[in-house]
Amino acid sequence: MSHKKKEIMEKLKKAILSLELKPGTIVSETSLAEKFNLSRTPIRDILKRLSLQGYIDIYPKKGNIVSYIDLESVEQITYLRSTLEKEIIKDLSPNIPIAGLHKLRDILAMQKECIESNDENQDKLDRFMVLDDAFHKTLFELAGRDFLWDLIQQFNVHYMRYRKLHAFKEDKLTKLLQEHGEILDCIALGQKEKIDDLVYHHIRADINSPYFRENFMEYIKKPPN
Repeated sequence: MSHKKKEIMEKLKKAILSLELKPGTIVSETSLAEKFNLSRTPIRDILKRLSLQGYIDIYPKKGNIVSYIDLESVEQITYLRSTLEKEIIKDLSPNIPIAGLHKLRDILAMQKECIESNDENQDKLDRFMVLDDAFHKTLFELAGRDFLWDLIQQFNVHYMRYRKLHAFKEDKLTKLLQEHGEILDCIALGQKEKIDDLVYHHIRADINSPYFRENFMEYIKKPPN
């Protein structure tokens, strides 16, 4: 794939994950070709690749749309994340390197600063989510599980959008920061007995919440008839 096609693909992924392109949005080959100054053939190839990764749904003779959020995929990813992170955190507790502990505390300090900032809500949310990823990625890296983190990112399109929409819930960012602090305390103090419940609540509790269906039903993938 050419550099330009890769660049366009990454721009479209970013637009979809950020919800700039919302689930169900029509994605026109002609419009994209004009926007990026390419013929429709390479644009069609880009959309096929995005379809294989779950970003786009292609309907022959009908067109292309941004994929709806598949809650089954979200459930599978949260199950995988929860299972892995419980073990990763137990492995780190209480043997985490001092430098790693400081790095995680620095991320939490930046999240706190982000919440208290006067930034626009959207900017604040985006910055907080980047730091949220940094916190969890650092846990994987400290445990020597970088490969697993990178693997999960390949199947994250539904979970990332679900997570971002859930973060609009009142006081959600504050609660996430509090939970990060509790997880870090468990690691530092070697309180392994608390880890299972903390991680489950942090990663999986929202999947059973009615909030998402009540507020974003139009973005959810409908079951087949």
